Amino acid sequence: MNDRSIPAPTPVSLALVTGGSRGLGREMALQLAARGIDIILTYRSQAAAAAEVVAAIRGQGRRAVALPLAVGQGASLDAFVPALREALHEHWRREHVDALVNNGGNGVHASIATTTEAQFAQMLAVHLTGPFFLTQRLLPLLADGGRILNVSSGLTRFSLPGYAAYAAAKGGVEVLTRYLAVELGSRGITVNTLAPGAIATDFGGGAVRDNPTLAAMIAGQTALGRVGQAPDIGGAVAWLLAPESRWINGQRIEASGGIHL
Repeated sequence: MNDRSIPAPTPVSLALVTGGSRGLGREMALQLAARGIDIILTYRSQAAAAAEVVAAIRGQGRRAVALPLAVGQGASLDAFVPALREALHEHWRREHVDALVNNGGNGVHASIATTTEAQFAQMLAVHLTGPFFLTQRLLPLLADGGRILNVSSGLTRFSLPGYAAYAAAKGGVEVLTRYLAVELGSRGITVNTLAPGAIATDFGGGAVRDNPTLAAMIAGQTALGRVGQAPDIGGAVAWLLAPESRWINGQRIEASGGIHL
């Protein structure tokens, strides 16, 4: 393969962030907008929260829309694609997004002995099957030279009891990242994984954010001596979509402050 046949990197001016109405996705969207990037964000049920994020982004002088998407449901994926096409035409007069951030998801805390098939199936649907087929459906809408960033978890590297189903699904996402990087390389599209550590958000019922004992324990196991905050991850996403990171491809990058080293 001759490098002259591969499209040059596309500067990211429009990014699609799934699960952008709250938590890490909200911070990702806001920090990307602060760097001059327009945003399409998705939400599953929190339309009001998504509207607040859109308003905040527009307040920064950027364009933004929010679209409903239940990433783990095939019917929702089918409905999302034409809605995205319509939004692209109506608000941007274009046919492609420059970057896709597969962030949306939820968690389950249960031991292997007590995890149900329904819980395991949900983790796979939301964190692996959904991102796989959403990315597949969006390939015609992703610009050549663009970016895909899949959000995983530090729990694929270190193990904590109760997170086996969630971590197993995220491990699949990390393998998917490498295969996407290989198969999309001819289009100049880079694909990477960002793996956050423990972050003080509402994820998992807000355990890290709201439990001082748990937060202190995590901080004591982290080289930088604290739990992560949403801006730590939003900034990492913005950097991974910046022109300076164009040669990073097929990699897992952990943003955890150095936990369990």
